[in-house]
Amino acid sequence: MATLQTRSAARLMMTPAVLMLFIWMIVPLAMTLYFSFLRYNLLMPGMEEWAGTLNYRYFLTDPAFGAALVNTLLLVGGVLLITLVGGTLLALLLDQPFFGQGIVRLLVIAPFFVMPTVSALVWKNMLMHPVYGIFAWIARTFGLQPVDWLNNLPLFSVTMIVAWQWLPFATLILLTALQSLDEEQKEAAEMDGAGPVSRFIHIVLPHLARAMTVVVLIETIFLLSVFAEILVTTNGGPGTASTNLTYLVYAQALLQFDVGGASAGGIVAVILANVVAIFLIRLIGKNLET
Repeated sequence: MATLQTRSAARLMMTPAVLMLFIWMIVPLAMTLYFSFLRYNLLMPGMEEWAGTLNYRYFLTDPAFGAALVNTLLLVGGVLLITLVGGTLLALLLDQPFFGQGIVRLLVIAPFFVMPTVSALVWKNMLMHPVYGIFAWIARTFGLQPVDWLNNLPLFSVTMIVAWQWLPFATLILLTALQSLDEEQKEAAEMDGAGPVSRFIHIVLPHLARAMTVVVLIETIFLLSVFAEILVTTNGGPGTASTNLTYLVYAQALLQFDVGGASAGGIVAVILANVVAIFLIRLIGKNLET
């Protein structure tokens, strides 16, 4: 009886916070859904009218939507590949005892605490600048022509910037999982004659599978909404070469002033994000059960 009363009291105390969170989420979503059915342009105030599904048809048939969808998938896939491979290698390196291990770990994790706009500005002006950047200086040192990264390889450049930010997160999660690995398993495999590569494939990698799944789930949710790095570096260009769904919605809302079309794009982006999230949640659930 006391336990039941305690649970009831706990739920009652949590109710205000849950209601506030629900309102905080549902009100913007409901307004976005409502605006997506209107012909609503900020340059024509007071002339809003019902448009039905017209905004959705325009958004889904816009050639920029196809390019943005492909760019979004390439960006997410590229960052996941870099962070998983790089994070695993760094985790294996940081798991080894060496002098200054604590300082090195701190330096590896540091990029994750840098704001996206700041890191994008640093990469744009200090590293990738075709005249003054470090990459240009290295190219000229070896007698090569400097590359205008953000103009010639915009999506690759944005992918590298975002991957640099998320690499510490993947490293931290994988390092934590790696340190929970039973050393007796590796010692037994070594005594049986298994080499480093064989131990990594048959012991370390299966042990890291769950941690990798968590990294993929969390990173994917955030990578689907990458925006600041694109705005600061390429503005989605040249053309739509580095435009993702988030930037496309921003461009329609605040560059073309088409609130109705941008709202429809936002709803489409939310639906796609939820489809991906549900798929990944089921994937991680199956992985945790095995």
